Amino acid sequence: MSRYPAIWPTPQHMLRAITPDHPVQFFAPATLRRTAERFRAGFPGAVTYAVKANDAADVLDTLVAAGITTFDVASPDEMARARAACRGAVLHYNNPVRSVAEIEAARDHGVVSYSVDDAGELAKLAAHIPAGGVEGAVRLKLPVAGAAYDFGSKFGAPPEVCVALLREVARLGYRPSITFHPGTQCTDAAAWGAYITAAAEVATAAGVALERLNVGGGFPAQRGQNAPDLGAIFEAIAAASRRAYGPTPPALLCEPGRAMVADAAALATRVKAIRADGSVFLNDGIYGGLAEAPVMGAVDRMQVIGADGTPRCAPTTPRVVFGPTCASRDRLPDPLPMPRDLREGDYVIFHGMGAYGTVTATRFNGYGRIVPVTVQSLF
Repeated sequence: MSRYPAIWPTPQHMLRAITPDHPVQFFAPATLRRTAERFRAGFPGAVTYAVKANDAADVLDTLVAAGITTFDVASPDEMARARAACRGAVLHYNNPVRSVAEIEAARDHGVVSYSVDDAGELAKLAAHIPAGGVEGAVRLKLPVAGAAYDFGSKFGAPPEVCVALLREVARLGYRPSITFHPGTQCTDAAAWGAYITAAAEVATAAGVALERLNVGGGFPAQRGQNAPDLGAIFEAIAAASRRAYGPTPPALLCEPGRAMVADAAALATRVKAIRADGSVFLNDGIYGGLAEAPVMGAVDRMQVIGADGTPRCAPTTPRVVFGPTCASRDRLPDPLPMPRDLREGDYVIFHGMGAYGTVTATRFNGYGRIVPVTVQSLF
């Protein structure tokens, strides 16, 4: 039996005791439970979880214990993971492009909701999934700004196409619904308002009463020192729904991924080398847990400690940061402010790393192995 605990008090305790030379993702279940409770108490409708953000068994188990039993899934593998965490999980298949084999797997998993954004894909679905009790969620896209990057470049249909799709969904006997996604890390509540208004207009033009409106994910996680005002976004969604639909709005549903799980984990990397020009090489980079940096920007919530756990508190200086692989593009997009007394063997802990870090990591050059460790608190 190991002489070390299965759950550590904080990342600093584990790093000081073990001094690992590989990246570590520290997961705090208590933080995830608080975030789940915040969504369930504040959002004016049902709350689901987008498994794509982090499909770890401990994450899914924690969410189920916190009352989240409906999951947005994008593949049969994610369906199986959700079912393993909760035998009675309700599954929404919101990847609108599916092979016949994937549709058949979804049927076997008892998926109850399917998004559609194309007439051909809807026909393919109808050929294999009986309509009785199943939801057909037409995916709407708009040229709305406010997010870090736009999901509409790949999925979704413009309003005029959605009108025809919604009519066909109703004709086929599926439960009519509309879904959308304002884009990842969306900080502008007006984006949800624009989509909700457009969804009402689509339903009116189609002559179809919506049973449900899925307002997607896109909720922002904390970047920088200030936490996003999720409450204001929830209130804006409720107000927009009342304006668009009056006293009988469709049931609302959301599917946070990033905003649900990001703050529940931190990534600890170790300094491999410091060059004479001040540039830093870490034991993880954009082929590992920092894969989102090129599209989302460098992580800006971090702390640096020595191998003995002592914080590095000297004034900071901008440093170019490279990952461990042989690829020259394995470099964070912007210099990071790091303490002048940084030393080889120190740990750089990036916070807000619970979303997408592990699910997008590769094993390029033999790197990318990120060891999970559970902690009571991340600070």
